[in-house]
Amino acid sequence: MLFWILVAVLTAAVAVILLYPLLRRAKAVEDTRAGEAAVYRDQLRELDRDLAGGLINADEADYARAEIGRRLIAVSGASPAEARQPARRHRLAEAFIVLLLPVVGLCLYINTGRPDLPSQPLEARLANPGRDMAVLVAKAERHLAQNPDDGRGWDVLAPIYFSTMRLSDAEAAYRNAIRLLGPSPARLDGLAETLMATAEGVVTEDARKALEQSLALEPDNPRARFYIALSLEQAGQAEAARGAFEALAKQSPADAPWLALVNEHIARNGGTASAPAAPPAAGSAAPDGPTAEDVAAAGTMSSGERQQMIRGMVESLDARLSADPDNFEGWMRLVRSYAVLNDKDRAADALKRGLAAFPASGNEGRQLLALARELGIATEGLTE
Repeated sequence: MLFWILVAVLTAAVAVILLYPLLRRAKAVEDTRAGEAAVYRDQLRELDRDLAGGLINADEADYARAEIGRRLIAVSGASPAEARQPARRHRLAEAFIVLLLPVVGLCLYINTGRPDLPSQPLEARLANPGRDMAVLVAKAERHLAQNPDDGRGWDVLAPIYFSTMRLSDAEAAYRNAIRLLGPSPARLDGLAETLMATAEGVVTEDARKALEQSLALEPDNPRARFYIALSLEQAGQAEAARGAFEALAKQSPADAPWLALVNEHIARNGGTASAPAAPPAAGSAAPDGPTAEDVAAAGTMSSGERQQMIRGMVESLDARLSADPDNFEGWMRLVRSYAVLNDKDRAADALKRGLAAFPASGNEGRQLLALARELGIATEGLTE
């Protein structure tokens, strides 16, 4: 009941605010007419004094009195229709404000709102957040404000901050987790990616140090090795970057999801890319990339035959995504594969269709856009 009382009070307040200029204007018109009428009455009294003093004769006084009387009648409201003209002019606006505005607002609320839901204060929502990610994050933040040395809490919150692009918070969370729980490849890689995102994709010196520390803990860490190779490419060391990317490609399994992007960088630095990962026909052992037999067969083919086989696998993936677009990893691979094939038009088309299934406002859409920028695919008009 309190809610509806507040709604009524707010509606009345808004109506008064909107009506005030109209009422004020009508009052101003009345005040102006009253002032003019007072002036004409003073003129009539002065005319009588002039006649009594012999300054004018009777005919002149009668003529002047008739003219002043006519003007006095015009502004004194002697005509009811004329006096009510301003009110009639604003009657429609006043009716809309007083009647239609509250009715329209109430209908919209009943149609789009949830008046049946009970009120739930913030404390109650924090106690029972359900699947509301914003409330879960708020609850975790409250806990960490009271327990800043809870390394596990920072470890859980850091990737959530990164996925929602709260980069400064993500960096602080990763550093706290590393300080309290010790370095690990996942934490160090996450910190490096956060620093790179802050620098708009540049592998900074701090990010490189974190990646090198990650490789010291896990020498075969493909994510750290990729970013180390990328830092060499960004530094203009094409030969060293190509060698690092080729070493990563040799280490990677044939169905590795990052292989297509690695091959693209190998080609960019003057090397020869191998087959990109792409799913074979349905029911095969590797649904997201070529089988070991496919890769072996590709090694015996000519360059043209290999290119034709690769394109066939990519087009097969494209057809499956058209039939089943709810496959985020599939869209990521399709965009990469077309880029490796140097078919930027079809890569852009795949990106557009992928964003139709995973909008740019969501986490998956942002990842698709980030991949497109990394591959040099135009994203104009596709962002939020």
